[in-house]
Amino acid sequence: MALDLITPRIPLLDAKHYDEDSVFTAENMIRAARRQKQMTATPVPDICVLDPDGDLLRYAQRHGAPVCAGWACYHTQMVVLDHGGRRFGIIGNAVGSAFAVLLAEQVFASGCQLLISLTSAGRIDATGAGPYFMLIDRALRDEGTSYHYLPPSRYAHAPADLIGKIIQAAEAAGVNLNVGASWTTDAPFRETQSAIEAARAEGILAVEMEAAALYAFAAARGERVICLAQITNEMGQIEGDFEKGQENGAIDALNLLGLVAGSVQP
Repeated sequence: MALDLITPRIPLLDAKHYDEDSVFTAENMIRAARRQKQMTATPVPDICVLDPDGDLLRYAQRHGAPVCAGWACYHTQMVVLDHGGRRFGIIGNAVGSAFAVLLAEQVFASGCQLLISLTSAGRIDATGAGPYFMLIDRALRDEGTSYHYLPPSRYAHAPADLIGKIIQAAEAAGVNLNVGASWTTDAPFRETQSAIEAARAEGILAVEMEAAALYAFAAARGERVICLAQITNEMGQIEGDFEKGQENGAIDALNLLGLVAGSVQP
């Protein structure tokens, strides 16, 4: 009997119907959470931050940042930190594409106007040593969540107008901010040498776990999202990997967040 060589249908790419509204919405879940928690419909800060490593959240908590009274999420806590004349709603430990977008849906449904993700990332580009910051302008879609928001393509792209404003602000302030592509993966412990070399050959600078999905969400929903990465490691292959600097990088991170917010959210 001849082997069946027909490629099986891949569920990830099947029956997506991108122009159809979801039955389950963030607004519905927030309404239920507020009812159960007996919370009023208080908006979250205009600027919210996803902090996958949790270092910024812990810094804010050590310095007395209060819990956000309007954040009704079942899965996370948001604290409110005032810095440089701006108020940031910070959510820690939002690791991975699915979790990041689950939270992105909810922050915008709760009053957010700008979402910034600041993740740590592994270095793909062979030049320079970490830690340093990177502005992700596009992300390789090697994860699953983005395909629920946009049809298949190789990259998800940041809003071009926001990228331009941030680059201009960084140059004016004398801030060294690398700009380029990242590889978004769902499986960090499957970053093989062959995969790393393929990403490097494509001009990718770093590997992380959220940007492609967040940019796909932003494009599909028309929301304002920016993804930053702090290049902190070479996949644990060298001594001293994953170091971020003073306060686990929180001071430098806050300064960068202030610059980004000031450039796109006057």
